[in-house]
Amino acid sequence: MRNGDCLQQVPLFRDLNRQELARVEEITMHRLFRKKTTIFMEGSEKEAVFFIQDGLVKAYKTDEEGHEQIVSLLQTGDMFPHTGFFTQTPYPATTEALVDTHVLTIPVHAFEQLILSMPSIAIKVIDVMGAKIRELQQKLQQFTGHDVHGRIAFFLLQLADKHGEVNDSRVYIELPMTHQELANAIGSSRETVNRLVNQLKKQRILDTHRSGIIILDKDALKRWGEQ
Repeated sequence: MRNGDCLQQVPLFRDLNRQELARVEEITMHRLFRKKTTIFMEGSEKEAVFFIQDGLVKAYKTDEEGHEQIVSLLQTGDMFPHTGFFTQTPYPATTEALVDTHVLTIPVHAFEQLILSMPSIAIKVIDVMGAKIRELQQKLQQFTGHDVHGRIAFFLLQLADKHGEVNDSRVYIELPMTHQELANAIGSSRETVNRLVNQLKKQRILDTHRSGIIILDKDALKRWGEQ
């Protein structure tokens, strides 16, 4: 698939006309990151912005004690970093490909030169980014307003919506995620996650296997998270 065809599927560029998309395509490159490959490191100079064509990427921060905190899981169509093109700040988190991942890469400097020659692109992109920021703020408010039960349920339901495949009322999430990574994602400990996952298994709400998670009863998981 041509880069231009892929760019048409990127929400950030949804309002661009054919001429504008063609100009963005001129500065766009395709890259493949193999599973477990680091794409960029937190704090390094932001040289490019990435758009996932196919694959899955983990964005995480590391505290002073070396503990990992997952910021987000990114899938096809997502842009990262979320700060985009219009800030000079370094990369805000480290990103790693969880599976073999194809991305479109747009160098920041080249994009800056492009919007100087075609300001209409900047106006349309900023509008879309503003809507994305509001969406992220709403999700953050929902997430932080829960205790650990609610956070793990909310996170699992998000995974189901984004990455799940429904089969006979069960939701299969093909995502190789350890209990430690799940704990990092919800800001808890591995021991707490082990205990909660065992509770969910005992109540026949959830099951796990080597390559992912199975939600046996989505409605029951919602109710469990609200207790």
